[in-house]
Amino acid sequence: MAVVELLTQGLAVFGGGLFFVLWLMHFMSIIYVRLHLNKKRSEVKQPFAQLAGVSLLKPLKGVDPNLISNLETFFTMDYPKYEILLCVQDQDDPAVDVCKKLLGKYPNVDARLFIGGKKVGINPKINNLMPGYEGAKYGLIWICDSGIRVKPDTLTDLTNQMTEKVGLVHGLPYVADRQGFAATLEQVYFGTSHPRSYISANVTGIKCVTGMSCLMRKDVLDQAGGLVSFAQYIAEDYFMAKAIADRGWKFSMATQVAMQNSGSYSIGQFQSRMIRWTKLRINMLPGTVLEPVSECFLASLIIGWAAHHVFRWDMMVFFMCHCLAWFISDYIQLTGVQAGPLCFSKLDFAVAWFIRESMAVQIFLSALWDPTISWRTGRYRLRCGGTAEEILDV
Repeated sequence: MAVVELLTQGLAVFGGGLFFVLWLMHFMSIIYVRLHLNKKRSEVKQPFAQLAGVSLLKPLKGVDPNLISNLETFFTMDYPKYEILLCVQDQDDPAVDVCKKLLGKYPNVDARLFIGGKKVGINPKINNLMPGYEGAKYGLIWICDSGIRVKPDTLTDLTNQMTEKVGLVHGLPYVADRQGFAATLEQVYFGTSHPRSYISANVTGIKCVTGMSCLMRKDVLDQAGGLVSFAQYIAEDYFMAKAIADRGWKFSMATQVAMQNSGSYSIGQFQSRMIRWTKLRINMLPGTVLEPVSECFLASLIIGWAAHHVFRWDMMVFFMCHCLAWFISDYIQLTGVQAGPLCFSKLDFAVAWFIRESMAVQIFLSALWDPTISWRTGRYRLRCGGTAEEILDV
């Protein structure tokens, strides 16, 4: 009985601590979004003409309905000195024709097309980017995924955050307004659960970076061995950020989001993506096994049980009230990240929010079940520590 009582008290203490940590994360992310995100700076940190030159590395594979419009936003940026390095792995890839069309339309933009890649490891994105990286002529490298679209002043915003002691500037991932429930589901996730963890980690000094849009100092990457040093990892963005942090450089977050605008999306694609990301986190960071308790329904059950044990409150009433408070907090968070009217109704939000929260534990268990991932055209077996090996068909 003494052991059971000790375990009960321990779980109650855990529930109380969980309540404090999770709501601290809620408040930190909401406040940060309201104060920092989507805000135009009244002062420019350096004269426009003196902004540092930037080499944009653009990895491309295949086309979707939004590819050409997304890419074109990079050709029309208002920035004094930058180059666009378009990288395509295969000569027969239809993305080659899209690139050539834009190169012809904007002959005055400093842009080049690299075809063929360079095999230096198992990471297909790094292999694709290698020729562009080796040909880059500026001291700042901006790696930005193909599905991202930008505003004319996006690059100015990024470079303004690249102050003397900063080695990496990254954008908070978000999703553009698109049609359909799958788009709503993605927008709800990237406006609620994801920024809560992403922002609170960065505010508290934990280096949390996604590689969708990252501006980095090339000399620091070269000190770490260049892009080739990260080709053994699938999650190259995490290890690039770690290498920069290990050399004493700070990180900064852009005031603009990294706006994803893929023309190909579905609920199945979203679920597969979340499972792949979870598998990578589990293999890189063992503490990820505690991730499910940060999700609304499971956290509400644990905290509700603790409240019942300590205060004798009705557990299910507390569970429902806690979920409602979480739901309202997430809506406030989403509207802050959106920085404008949402393209879907409150009912659509409620349905997408409920489905996303219900998927969380299933996604985590699916990630635990199978250590292999499929990415681009390859399959890989993950190893502890973040490295991987490609699974070749015999």
